Amino acid sequence: MKNTLRQITVVVVLLATIMINILADALPINGLGTGAISDSFHIYFVPAGYVFAIWGIIYIGLIAYAVYQALPSQKDNPRLQATGWWVVLGGLANSAWIFLWHYLQFVATLGAMLFLLVTLIAVYVIMGINQFKVSPGETWAVRVPFSIYLGWITVATIANIADVLDYLKWNRFGISDATWMVTVLGAVVLISGLMNFLRKDIAYALVILWALAGIAVKFPAEGVVTVAVWVAFGLVAVTLAAAVLLKRGRTPSIA
Repeated sequence: MKNTLRQITVVVVLLATIMINILADALPINGLGTGAISDSFHIYFVPAGYVFAIWGIIYIGLIAYAVYQALPSQKDNPRLQATGWWVVLGGLANSAWIFLWHYLQFVATLGAMLFLLVTLIAVYVIMGINQFKVSPGETWAVRVPFSIYLGWITVATIANIADVLDYLKWNRFGISDATWMVTVLGAVVLISGLMNFLRKDIAYALVILWALAGIAVKFPAEGVVTVAVWVAFGLVAVTLAAAVLLKRGRTPSIA
């Protein structure tokens, strides 16, 4: 009974989360589009609009996960049992973020985003992604979707922090916008490099590369910023390739 309740709750919360995200722009909530609000901030760490199409892939992945974890054969899967309620909490945090963002409660959005990030890290770690082999079904319906989701929320968290700092009119210790962007990109490379060497997670890395390419496209002629973005892109790609090549005697995995 307990496992059945978890399975049903996961399905309901994820479907509600997806619907809220879609309605956020379809209505839109509070008369404001998600992207339009984002564009009101004067920061470099934001990709071109087409990059946000990745949410479609995330939605498909979450639906696949919801269906897979609801199968009778997966009721007693220990990894799904251990992560199901984390997924529920993450869905609630995601939905809360949408409402806070659309009602311009920017400082509060950071709390919701950080909580969502924590839930996804918990799912990622407990699932043991890229630590041991699981069935193809679990790989494609659980591991790949959450690798992609965590990759995007990593990017979104950094952007959310930058948005809130801009909203609070923080002066970045007096350094220029370009220098601050280079510092942020350094953090992205560090995080991605650690993930590449510790997990060799191609799906996660591809999301980071997708976002960096999107930033470069949005700011194609910003001098130091544009160069720094492409350098970061190259470093993430190189560390991923190196990590996969160093994975001796094992077949590279996408998740």
